[in-house]
Amino acid sequence: MPGSREIIELPLPPLSTHSALHMPAHVIRGKKDGPCLLVCAALHGDEINGIEIIRRLVGLRQLDKIRGTLIAIPIVNVYGFIHLSRYLPDRRDLNRSFPGSESGSLAGRLANLFMKEVVQKANYGIDLHTAAIHRDNYPQVRATLDDVDTRRIAEAFHAPLIIDAALRPGTIREAAVKMNIPWLVYEAGEALRFDEISIRAGVRGIVNVMREVGMLRKSLRKKSFTPRIVKSNFWIRAPQSGILRLTAALGAPVSKGDILGYLADPYGGREVQITAPDNGIIFGRTNLPLVHEGDAMLHLARFRDNASISEAVDAFQSELDPVDGAGLSGEEPLT
Repeated sequence: MPGSREIIELPLPPLSTHSALHMPAHVIRGKKDGPCLLVCAALHGDEINGIEIIRRLVGLRQLDKIRGTLIAIPIVNVYGFIHLSRYLPDRRDLNRSFPGSESGSLAGRLANLFMKEVVQKANYGIDLHTAAIHRDNYPQVRATLDDVDTRRIAEAFHAPLIIDAALRPGTIREAAVKMNIPWLVYEAGEALRFDEISIRAGVRGIVNVMREVGMLRKSLRKKSFTPRIVKSNFWIRAPQSGILRLTAALGAPVSKGDILGYLADPYGGREVQITAPDNGIIFGRTNLPLVHEGDAMLHLARFRDNASISEAVDAFQSELDPVDGAGLSGEEPLT
């Protein structure tokens, strides 16, 4: 009903032990009409930053005054979450199984349920992710920027980087876009780890989108930086197997030829330097120092002018630094 909030339990296929399973969904409806925003996390069961983002989001006092409806689902892939796994029990990737099928695999059935019962009710969507296990992502939004409404909410989210990303087959973003629902993917942090800055940026970004689409009153505060759009990016891969020692931090602007790390065998011989092949910013990296030839080590977004991206990164870090105490949700920072 208008002006109320509920937790709705969506029934899922039970576990093999015959234990019942549900997908809890927060539904917060304002007293006045407005758009419906869906925020979901843990499509990959080990990507837990988004779960904490939604926990903080639904506790915000501002939501008592929203127009429209917020649907917030902290754990979509309940099966993977239980087992600390990216995948479903059948080893399928839920985020490559959309729009799914009522009579398909477990992944297909879960995707079909989610599309019919949740996604089709939304006017806008934000899907929260992290990097895969042993990898880390700098806070970024991924979206299809040739759509005007999608670009508008991507810029409003106000992450330092916006990746103009092509649609991947089977993803929830592709399925939502085919239904003409503007959709963002927020990527930040590492699987099975909390990252305070990534969490704060996620909460703030969702609130910014709610303000942009008229669910909350717009802020008069001036933005301290302009998000930079990434049109070209690539992985720097290991030229040989060995032990990697990275010296460039996540989020660091780099220039062509800069030394980013060293790669050597375990006995200290045959060491090679890892250098930047172009100007840009490191927005993804491996956290595992043991690599094989061809493994992805660093994800670089190309920029001709490093000065402006450096300013944006510095401003972003300064705004969300946990040293300053409680963030938007008023909670003490995680360490």
